[in-house]
Amino acid sequence: MTIPPHILLVDDDERLRRAAGKVLANEGYQVTAAASGTEALAQFKQTDLALVISDLRLPDLDGISLLKKARELVPEAEVVMITGHGSIENAVEAMRLGAYDFIQKPLDSAALLKTVAKALEKQRLASENRQLRRQLQQRCGADALIGDSPVMQSVKQLIRQIAPTDVNVLIQGESGTGKEVVADALHCLSDRNKGALLKISCAAIPDTLLESELFGHERGAFTGAAVARPGKFEQADGGTLLLDEIAEMTPQLQAKLLRVLQDGSFQRLGSTKEVRVNVRLLCATHADIPKAMEENKFRHDLYYRINTVQIVMPPLRERREDIPLLAGHFLRFFAEAMHRETPAVSPPALDQLIAHTWPGNVRELNHVMQRAVALTNGDTITSFAFAPAANNAMKVAPPLDGSNIFIPIGTTADEATKRLVQATINHCAGNKLKAAQMLGIPPRTMYRHFSNKE
Repeated sequence: MTIPPHILLVDDDERLRRAAGKVLANEGYQVTAAASGTEALAQFKQTDLALVISDLRLPDLDGISLLKKARELVPEAEVVMITGHGSIENAVEAMRLGAYDFIQKPLDSAALLKTVAKALEKQRLASENRQLRRQLQQRCGADALIGDSPVMQSVKQLIRQIAPTDVNVLIQGESGTGKEVVADALHCLSDRNKGALLKISCAAIPDTLLESELFGHERGAFTGAAVARPGKFEQADGGTLLLDEIAEMTPQLQAKLLRVLQDGSFQRLGSTKEVRVNVRLLCATHADIPKAMEENKFRHDLYYRINTVQIVMPPLRERREDIPLLAGHFLRFFAEAMHRETPAVSPPALDQLIAHTWPGNVRELNHVMQRAVALTNGDTITSFAFAPAANNAMKVAPPLDGSNIFIPIGTTADEATKRLVQATINHCAGNKLKAAQMLGIPPRTMYRHFSNKE
């Protein structure tokens, strides 16, 4: 459910508080009343407020002082002042100090609701802008890659190490593993971060148009080219260009790309003039490029040019210990976006997430969390719904292939259990999830009770 905005009404006139509070409550707002500045300050410290409506004259603290405290303690809340006819100058001073507006006594219900609606709309827009800024900050840098697993720690360290350099980077990994996030981090941490980061998918644009998109064209270069147009390389000059799905590029276009990497220059379509650029190239693909080279679909010399450093993004099924962190991040993000409380996840539901094979990787987890927040009716998620294709991809752990363990007669049940679990973990090369599936026990139990086992 959407949480209604919370309004703090501060006035020492009890009749005004009751009347105004009733008008606001009938409109669906949450209303808390305070009879003094002291009571209001207490609410500042313990209540999530969207709007403060305060009289300019209070018995213990004048409205201007309360406004200054509000700007300090609840800076995200808007403030509307209540004033009598003789205090207009003070009200204007309050607006100069940050109050949204003022309303005059005696209060008119329609005017009150109109002012409140406008103030809350401003507060909502400001809150959305703050959220967007937080998202941009979260996306920037290696910390945008969520995960504490050893493999993710290695990826983050590599990003931090090579980002300040100008080396070309090939980012490989299955669809949905976060290759674009890696590109964002590399650009953000580089000296080119004040320049543009442009992205283009070689698979999404027809071959006949891709050359023009990359290198631009002159007027009349082809049918429909009514005006000259720079390509992505020119637009990214001084910045970074990501070529996604680079393996889909035709060999002919690969040759022209190779020349740009060798000489830093190219010609627009329909032109003989050389254009020089200074662009850092990042490439991404989920394809097996060595196989494509064997089939003569990808140039060897281009591969060595774009693959100065390679970053491999692991599939989610290979870093399952990061699933709770990722799930929590997405839950908080979507709950905030939908103006809802962040739901908890029940232990069986968490087991579901850990056990799932995630063929769509982090992108699939993102969609599952979004769906869960949208459809949950309570404060706890008890189960998750996966797309049919994902369900079909669920894997069953293989048998033990005849491996055996010896447990002497007289061994206690606890000791026998420990030996069985440890032997199964060893058989699964340390993969505790796989061992849990074999043994038919919840993954949480395995991670909790045998986290120190090798």
